[in-house]
Amino acid sequence: MSLSEKQKMLAGEAFSFGDPEIQADDAAARAWMVRYNAALAEPASARRVLLAEQLGAVGEGAVIRPPFHCDYGYNIRLGKGVFMNFNCVILDVAGVTIGDGTQIGPAVQIYTADHPRDPAQRSAGLVFGRPVSIGRNVWIGGGAIILPGVTIGDDAIIGAGSVVTRDVPAGATAVGNPARVLAAHH
Repeated sequence: MSLSEKQKMLAGEAFSFGDPEIQADDAAARAWMVRYNAALAEPASARRVLLAEQLGAVGEGAVIRPPFHCDYGYNIRLGKGVFMNFNCVILDVAGVTIGDGTQIGPAVQIYTADHPRDPAQRSAGLVFGRPVSIGRNVWIGGGAIILPGVTIGDDAIIGAGSVVTRDVPAGATAVGNPARVLAAHH
């Protein structure tokens, strides 16, 4: 039995974004974002109810300040006490896990979506995803970009404006474009 395009997406295989099931999920996520982003003046507790409608998991006390944008939402798992500031973007064609107590500055972008390097496959509309895992008690400065397939270890610090292209070990500080590990601060 062949996999549906959505099953391919969730398995990290190349899939067609134009597939009707994927397009329906995209439309549902966009409708949800309109409601969520309109809830800026609502208490965090009311926004958490909205987050729980769309996200894969929302830990106790997790906060995302609107506006927030994502592809689908259901591939995002937030731990307890996660804080994401204004204007964050998560492209979640693959799983994004953010550990307990992690703080994410404004305008941080987390990408799982990737594209084939072969131009014919790109022009055919194929996309694939590689999961992003962010550990517990991580601090990510404003404007940082986390690229597909990256793992950031517990207690790490990512400097503002950094572009994280490879894994960052637990307890390390990484800054720059591309981000380089400065030191472990254990």
